[in-house]
Amino acid sequence: MGLLDRIDNRLGDGLERMLCSHHARRLRKLGWGDVLDDSGTGWFTPHAPVREGCRVKVLVDGEEALPEMVEAIKGARSFVHLAGWHSSPDFRPTRDEAAKTLRDLLAEAAERIPVRVLLWAGPPVPAFEPTRKRARAARTEFMRDSKAQCVLDARERTLHCHHEKLLIVDDETAFVGGMDFTALEGDRHDSPKHPADRPIGWHDAVMRADGPVVADVAGHFRARWAEIAGEQLPQPRIPEPAGNSTVQFVRTIPEKTYDFAPRGEFSALDAYLRALRSAQDLVYLENQFLWSPEIAEVLIDKLRQPPHDRFRVVLVLPRKPSNGADTTRGQLGRLLEADDGNHRLLAVTLTSHDGDNKVSVYVHAKLAIIDDKWMTVGSANLNEHSLFNDTEANLVTDDAAAAKDTRLRLWSEHLQCPVSEVDGEPADVIDRLWRPYAENHEKHRLTLLPGVSRRVDRLQGPLRGLLVDG
Repeated sequence: MGLLDRIDNRLGDGLERMLCSHHARRLRKLGWGDVLDDSGTGWFTPHAPVREGCRVKVLVDGEEALPEMVEAIKGARSFVHLAGWHSSPDFRPTRDEAAKTLRDLLAEAAERIPVRVLLWAGPPVPAFEPTRKRARAARTEFMRDSKAQCVLDARERTLHCHHEKLLIVDDETAFVGGMDFTALEGDRHDSPKHPADRPIGWHDAVMRADGPVVADVAGHFRARWAEIAGEQLPQPRIPEPAGNSTVQFVRTIPEKTYDFAPRGEFSALDAYLRALRSAQDLVYLENQFLWSPEIAEVLIDKLRQPPHDRFRVVLVLPRKPSNGADTTRGQLGRLLEADDGNHRLLAVTLTSHDGDNKVSVYVHAKLAIIDDKWMTVGSANLNEHSLFNDTEANLVTDDAAAAKDTRLRLWSEHLQCPVSEVDGEPADVIDRLWRPYAENHEKHRLTLLPGVSRRVDRLQGPLRGLLVDG
């Protein structure tokens, strides 16, 4: 190792310790110190209710997710509540030539039931999208000649945002995931085929839930709406049992953002850490970012001291995240070092080919499956923003059948193989198909991620967040 590499490692160690210590002090001060306790394991966090009698369905890519969300809005009988990072009034949720715009869809629903839309107000300065000018224009258009209500939430922490994506219909159904009703920064209307005839593909996921957990999602929207819109809504009705899944609604809410959570909530971070610590066979992550040193440390420990030789970690990430590319690749460098050539770790991105064209598929999904026993889908990325400073929402389930079914569908999509070909022992499928396909990326959708950056570069994103942490 050269002098520059030794200096880089020394700096990286110091910055990492400083960042993790800061997060630990902050959470202890807020009464959330147990989240970073290494002994915390299990499939559910104790910091949120666990609801039995639910039904879950994972909707993969816009072609499947958006039409189902539209049908839920059209069929609403009591109300429609929508919360998002940004929603565009002129966005057409389906590619059908006769499809209504989101504005018209909501206006039509608002003629018979209350429709409430809660969006981020945008950054105070127009440094990134959606700008406040764009958010205000969207609000005006949603309410033009419409009974729909639209409110902008400007209570974000400095340099952070309201990132959750929620749709609640009739206190009966909730959609929680990564899907925004907008074409801003990417075309959401992609399919598992990811055709290469467009500038970039888009891979996303949403979890639909029916049953008692919907009341928790609805209660979260109600609490935010009360503080921002000043309207007190009725307490959510707890739906009747709808299935056999046990589900939990977890969140990130920074402290001092809302009166209903003065000390914040960090149950999304706790859920991820507990599940990752519990992993015995497989960690499968699809995420837009991998910045978080807390997440990376758990994965590093697992790779250095694996439960057994067939333990595997598969990461599906974008080739070029919208920001933080050096940060993500720097963390990958540490993970690869921990793997030490044992091929327990595979980190890939997605590329679509059609013979003449070749385009990247942007990974916007925020999904994790562990041991085919635990699954989460939501809006939380694996970075400092989502786990500490943005508002985020995820659903978690220990429904083993749903977890395995979702994994097989995703692996079939990414490997472009029938489900029957990927339905084997995960370690065998990874070694037999995932790795060879990624190494032969000219013929397959999988591509090994680019080389890692200098180690200190991986902390640029978290350190920017540290500047504004309380």
